[in-house]
Amino acid sequence: MPNQVEEFNAYRAKMNEKILAQDNLVLKRLFNLDTNTYEDGALSTQTKEMLGLVASMVLRCDDCIKYHLGECKEQGVTTEQIYEIFAVANIVGGTIVIPHTRKAAEYWEELDRT
Repeated sequence: MPNQVEEFNAYRAKMNEKILAQDNLVLKRLFNLDTNTYEDGALSTQTKEMLGLVASMVLRCDDCIKYHLGECKEQGVTTEQIYEIFAVANIVGGTIVIPHTRKAAEYWEELDRT
């Protein structure tokens, strides 16, 4: 039985493929811009992913949160750092972010097991 990390990644890959297969220039450019934004530059990819996670939490986008948690894991972000990121997101976004923090903590635990 697939876990939520496997399900999320499979669904995201499937739908991205379908969307990009439509060959819409604007969407293709947007996806490319998103990818390029997180490349190393003056800020490291790790730092950019942590910033993306904070922004996603404040905007309350659970899919975005899952994506950035996965990328943070790949970039070597520690659990201690993740909880500091959660703290920043909750200070910036307010208590409305708490339910998303619960989901994020659960997803991070699952990432940690994989």
